[in-house]
Amino acid sequence: MKYRHLFFDLDHTLWDFEANARATLAELYDSLSLKERGVYDFELFYRNYLAHNDKLWERYRNGYVKQEELRVKRMWLSLLDFKIADDKLSKEMSDRFLDMLPTRNLLFPYAKEILDYLSGKYYQLHLITNGFEKTQHSKLKYSGLDIYFKEVITSEGSNSLKPQKEIFEFAFQKTGAKPEQSIMIGDTIDVDILGAINAGIDQVHVNHLTKEPVPVMDKTLPTYTVYSLKELKEIF
Repeated sequence: MKYRHLFFDLDHTLWDFEANARATLAELYDSLSLKERGVYDFELFYRNYLAHNDKLWERYRNGYVKQEELRVKRMWLSLLDFKIADDKLSKEMSDRFLDMLPTRNLLFPYAKEILDYLSGKYYQLHLITNGFEKTQHSKLKYSGLDIYFKEVITSEGSNSLKPQKEIFEFAFQKTGAKPEQSIMIGDTIDVDILGAINAGIDQVHVNHLTKEPVPVMDKTLPTYTVYSLKELKEIF
């Protein structure tokens, strides 16, 4: 067995962030009467939220914004797109969103099936996530994924973020894994895959969105690329 420790990303890899965020925002859209307040198009609001969230997470990874600023500002900017500058509403939306989102349980196809398969082959399964400690553990609990992972390494708990190698070094120390026995499985080239390269371990790019192999840097491709979680059976 070449690999013994399999390190998974959570959001966008196993747990369907976009689908869960959409369901949560749709509920808030109705309960807070956002249409009557001027948010006339929910689909546009949702797309704008995803774009703002992605940009703010990139700034968070680079140390330009703090956790609380990220959480509130993504709502504030999404409302501002509809010419609504309301700090109180933004804060209320942020608080309610953070309470509701982790209780959602929509996963990518074959998520539990592949984790059952890998567990049955006696791989040690762990998570390395840039998410926050309480939020990520809630997602795991409500989606039923918590039973599969021996260790959950978060950016908050490790005081580091993918793609920095320090979060992986923290994970090796916590799990007892050696780099040559380890592999990272994630969806984001410049976070999961680049981070694994920085840490000196192999990678699986879970390419849910596109059909073209994506180079990491200097035209280097990930060790493996799959387009569905069920294709992990071909590797492990």
